[in-house]
Amino acid sequence: MYEKIQETASWLKKKMPCLPTTAIVLGTGLGRLAEEITVTMAIEYKDIPNFPVSTVEGHSGRLIVGKLGERDILAMQGRFHFYEGYSMKEVTFPIRVMYELGVRTLFVSNASGGTNPSFSIGDIMIITDHINFFPEHPLRGKNFPTGPRFPDMHEAYDRELIRQADAIAAEKGIKVQHGVYLGTQGPTFETPSEYKMFRVLGADAVGMSTVPEVIVAHHCGIRVFGVSIITDLGVEGKIIEVSHEEVQKAADAVQPLMADIMREMLIRV
Repeated sequence: MYEKIQETASWLKKKMPCLPTTAIVLGTGLGRLAEEITVTMAIEYKDIPNFPVSTVEGHSGRLIVGKLGERDILAMQGRFHFYEGYSMKEVTFPIRVMYELGVRTLFVSNASGGTNPSFSIGDIMIITDHINFFPEHPLRGKNFPTGPRFPDMHEAYDRELIRQADAIAAEKGIKVQHGVYLGTQGPTFETPSEYKMFRVLGADAVGMSTVPEVIVAHHCGIRVFGVSIITDLGVEGKIIEVSHEEVQKAADAVQPLMADIMREMLIRV
């Protein structure tokens, strides 16, 4: 696998107009943030050697290089999920490639179900920590030379980046929440009892992504900032039937606010 990662990175280096040190993973309903990027190169995942291909509606499946403001950016427009049938090595393959390309700061975004009773649909939750509820660990197997066999995870989400986001949100009058994100395999949305259990475990929001990518990024020494858009509620008395289309619609509605925060953060990184 490590040889494939290096092969893919080498192939991309020959095509990329620059090698950004900052990358963004654009999740469900947030792919339109790519419209903020002045694109200098875009490659379909299917055309990149060894890359998986996104199969989820709303995930475009392109690797983008360009500028967001004055910052050179590498962006994944669409991500890979464990529930699609990929192994954890495949799900996190792009993060390994990013590291080989020189990325040292990673912004991740997702849509999630809120379990915190103080949350509302459309809230932006800055991720302060996570709970890994996936049945397979992304570091299982032979250790990659990018990090230690037993990486410390006490600060998986960079505190300085969180402070910057809070300051920017306050300046712009944008309400943000803080919370713990729990990653589970999906693809079913949670039952009321599962939501209740996850809340007892300490989760403020639940989703089907992000955690594997963050673990691997942290293993590589990449700083991470994560944000969730609360697109539905798993709070007793507020749980209603939800669909993927409704999740996308709720995420789309709040995307301009998140774009404001992201854009300013990238300027200040």
